[in-house]
Amino acid sequence: MAVIDDIKAMLGLTEDTTQLSTIVTLTESRLKALLGVDVVPQELEYIEVEIAVRRYNRIGSEGATSHSVEGESWSFKDNDFADFADDIQAWRDKQANESKGRIRFL
Repeated sequence: MAVIDDIKAMLGLTEDTTQLSTIVTLTESRLKALLGVDVVPQELEYIEVEIAVRRYNRIGSEGATSHSVEGESWSFKDNDFADFADDIQAWRDKQANESKGRIRFL
């Protein structure tokens, strides 16, 4: 299932929206920059989905770090990717270990 389809399923949406497409594009771009890749690896697409859902749910509350009304309160992190820092680092470590090779001259 494509990332956009996973996000729509989690949000209960049936159609793409411009907002959703923009959120997915920006989230994907940021994740690619953090990973140093041109394409988000399939095993890390869940990060893209989770963060896009969070960002979609915050529409209208951008920039707020906390919100409280009649006993209900919300607080938002400054860095959406902070919860996934360990996963991102583990992936990067794995890539570094896999890319090490040997060259032998005969």
